[in-house]
Amino acid sequence: MRKLKIYIPGVKFSPISVTGSACALNCAHCGRHYLEGMGKPERGELLNHCLDLSRKGYLGCLLSGGMDGRLKVPLDFYADEIREIKRRTSLKLNAHVGFIEEADLEWLRWVDVVSLDFVGDSEVIKRVYKIGKTVEDYLKILDLLTANGIRVAPHITIGLDFGRIHWEYGAIDMLANYPIDVLVLNVLIPTKGTEMESVPKPSVEESLKVVKYARERFEGEISIGCMRPIGKWRLDFDRGAVIAGIDRLTNPPGKIIEWAKTVREVELIYECCVI
Repeated sequence: MRKLKIYIPGVKFSPISVTGSACALNCAHCGRHYLEGMGKPERGELLNHCLDLSRKGYLGCLLSGGMDGRLKVPLDFYADEIREIKRRTSLKLNAHVGFIEEADLEWLRWVDVVSLDFVGDSEVIKRVYKIGKTVEDYLKILDLLTANGIRVAPHITIGLDFGRIHWEYGAIDMLANYPIDVLVLNVLIPTKGTEMESVPKPSVEESLKVVKYARERFEGEISIGCMRPIGKWRLDFDRGAVIAGIDRLTNPPGKIIEWAKTVREVELIYECCVI
């Protein structure tokens, strides 16, 4: 079995929201909750913020934020600063982008990787995100990025449909047809203050079935991302995912790290799991 790469991004990889906690959407699973706690540089200060991070020894940044009325994270307004960050530092940049267009390719060439939340069911998109987009719109983004040589790491959130698991298998089949070197699997966390706060967590067993299916279908690396329930759920899931042959694991409990060293060769990496 291949080496297990364990990612611990919080130490040297800074999350940044260019919109603060603002988002034009109010998604059923997020409710803007996950934008809170990110760094929020003032407009025109992204470059200085990143220069400061570089001086402090950080390895990279997640450039993120809420969606605007165009259904984009408005990183295109920071194109000049993003270019200067890459020219003046060695920081690696992971960008959440939303529904990009061909005009965005000019600045996207400066980032190291694009993280794309991928949903493979148009009805789930409507129920969760409440937008008039379809699976075809997501596939257009993948086509645009991969055709232009921009590295993209799709993210699938297991249980995104109010805790139900069904569409994830078809999404994996779609993504298996693309030149993608890492697929990120998250798991729904029913989060207080959102529409999904009372839905049951996806079971460990059903979630691991998706992980195993992805391992069978996908030739690239499989990463377990930051978002998944904590406590005993995470202990049991992470152990099962390691046994299933995942390549990357983000923020596992210390017990899992020590156990993993007894069954796999392990490397600790203090960056985002798609880097």
